[in-house]
Amino acid sequence: MPQQQDYSFKNTTLIQFFLTLFLNNRFFYALIGVVVSFVFGFIYPIIFPVAKILAGLLFSVLIVDILLLYLAKKGIQAARLLPEKFSNGDQNHIQIELKNQYGFIAHCSIIDELPFQFQNRDFKLHTKLQPTEKKELNYHIRPVERGEYHFGKLLIYTKTSLGFATRKFSFDADQMVKNYPSFLQLKKYDLISLNQTSLEFGIKKLRKIGNSFEFEQIKDYVQGDNIKDINWKATAKRNHLMVNQYQDEKSQRVYAIIDKGRVMKMPFENLSLLDYAINSSLVISNVVIRRHDKAGIFSFSRKPENFVKAERRNSQMNLILESLYNVNTDFKESDFGNLYATIKRQITHRSLLLLYTNFESLDALHRQMNYLRAINKSHLLVVVFFENTELESLRTNEAHSVQDIFDKTIAEKFSHDKRLIVAELNKYGIQSILTSPQKLTINSINKYLEIKAKGLL
Repeated sequence: MPQQQDYSFKNTTLIQFFLTLFLNNRFFYALIGVVVSFVFGFIYPIIFPVAKILAGLLFSVLIVDILLLYLAKKGIQAARLLPEKFSNGDQNHIQIELKNQYGFIAHCSIIDELPFQFQNRDFKLHTKLQPTEKKELNYHIRPVERGEYHFGKLLIYTKTSLGFATRKFSFDADQMVKNYPSFLQLKKYDLISLNQTSLEFGIKKLRKIGNSFEFEQIKDYVQGDNIKDINWKATAKRNHLMVNQYQDEKSQRVYAIIDKGRVMKMPFENLSLLDYAINSSLVISNVVIRRHDKAGIFSFSRKPENFVKAERRNSQMNLILESLYNVNTDFKESDFGNLYATIKRQITHRSLLLLYTNFESLDALHRQMNYLRAINKSHLLVVVFFENTELESLRTNEAHSVQDIFDKTIAEKFSHDKRLIVAELNKYGIQSILTSPQKLTINSINKYLEIKAKGLL
């Protein structure tokens, strides 16, 4: 019985040896040279002994090369370091740690088996490691689909400076990382959420109109302050103008409502309109909470889902992030009647509603206008929809042929329809944001700050 187990172990070891050993092109080129020398040896017998010596030397070097690679059981150590979660649509950092435990210079080719979502089967890195050297290799990936990303094996192909043979090492099989909505944008816009008048990233500088609801302090009058806020008692005591300063009313409710019907599946720069809306909703929720308001969110198509009630608790952002993680389009026509019924039933206080959807024509808007007007009676509704950037570039390009003129005319019509939609919404007192997908987050923040500055909510 022990002999049988020993035989099985040796057999397994031999199989592993042949599965991890590869002969390189350099060996086959040298082998071709030896074969050619034997051919000439048959024609010119004086060359035949030289050919035999070359053959012996070639296989001797090959054996030495293989022994160098396999004498150390763990010649190369490697590990793939992944973040806890990916940020959708952003560049995410991946790190590979390598350590050479050989006593010679190791030439390494690294193949990382990326998740199938990237459709990349030729990803490869190259490096050279000195004896006992440790090295870190870094690369970035940009996921554009939310969900689970499964990594395969980390394969390290190692050879010596002789370069006749390669040994394969395999590490870190079956690692999984979840791809969440773009939480990296939260850090990018974090300062903006604390500073209303920041001009960075295109944020508008707005002067507050009218009084807010909460008194904050009495301060010296400066040019531009509202003269209606002058505190005459304090002015008489200090002998110069003093004004009352007010701050925004706290704990107002703001909901991001995401249409996940088929109109939101349209892709721009590999991200769907739905993903742009989700990323923007996450950022605007963070801005709302930072400014001491209550943020909530839900999505809808045939029926509302992923409802998170507007609150300002510490765990609110995590709840919103988790609720947005698995939101996907269902390719159905969105039911705005059901949306109106849900808002009337679930949102009982007047709130700011940012409705992320898309209308491509005036007819599409007219089919939903009654529901939008009904929602706007009880709440402050802002309809957020998208410019077709591909058509915009087509519209602005110079026409060089009859076909170009036709394309340009059609693009002009669609662009004109978008402007008509904005005018139609304004006619009924409904605010709107018409934006390119790339500027969605900036324009949403601007609109929220504008509404707060004007005291419309």
